[in-house]
Amino acid sequence: MLIPHKYHFPVVAAVLLISSLAVISYSASRLSETGFLRKMVLEVAAPVEDAVNVSLKGLHNSWKRYLFLVGMEDENRRLRHGNAVLSEQLNHYREGYIEGIRLRKLLNLKDGLSNRVVAARVVDRSRASLFKTILIDKGTADGMRVGFPVLSEQGVVGRIIETAWHASQVLLLVDGNSNIDGLIQRSRAQGILQGAGSAGCNLKYISRVEEVLPGDVVLSSGLAGVFPKGLLLGVVTGVSRKGEGLFQKVDVAPAVDFGKLEEVLALIPDAGAEK
Repeated sequence: MLIPHKYHFPVVAAVLLISSLAVISYSASRLSETGFLRKMVLEVAAPVEDAVNVSLKGLHNSWKRYLFLVGMEDENRRLRHGNAVLSEQLNHYREGYIEGIRLRKLLNLKDGLSNRVVAARVVDRSRASLFKTILIDKGTADGMRVGFPVLSEQGVVGRIIETAWHASQVLLLVDGNSNIDGLIQRSRAQGILQGAGSAGCNLKYISRVEEVLPGDVVLSSGLAGVFPKGLLLGVVTGVSRKGEGLFQKVDVAPAVDFGKLEEVLALIPDAGAEK
């Protein structure tokens, strides 16, 4: 029967040990033999005992190394676990710190508004290419109504178009169905900011004679009574007067990065302003 390779060393050591004990036992029982025979027994027993001692010492050292490696593996496992726990805690604290910065910015925005506001978290966003919407975790139970403006610390997000008891759907200002009265901050030229999907927005009905430049800031004009005046909508990125029409084409990049939106403020209009 073949002995597995990993058992070779223990088996050899055991055989040597048994052989040594047998030789020693035999020599002890034959002490009364002639001196020559006794010398022969001792001559044979000595190297066997030496080999056994060397083997046992090697076995002992191997066992110590094995225990050391097992201990090191346990220590490494413990350290890896501790490192994972610390990394998770650090990430948790970092997320809390970043969230605190965002919430402080929202609080600063709230302090600058005369309207009452309700803070909400973004819990879902539209995956469809035709409709640009988000879902927030506040609804009619929190005072939300269709038409309420929604802001972030960066600027105007959109308006509520549908409500449930504890959730509301918000139409983003980049959606093609979104129309917000706006004005160019520098020239005070007024138009309507219409969503253009992934292309951003277009500021429509700006007369060809008005000077509009890339980089001009676009604000809400407050004319329709939905959005308070002076809220940031975006920045002009392109102007074209080609064609024979009465109006120039004004491209606007929204102020809000909708892909990174996490918290918003819903504005509750004054009682006299609600429709």
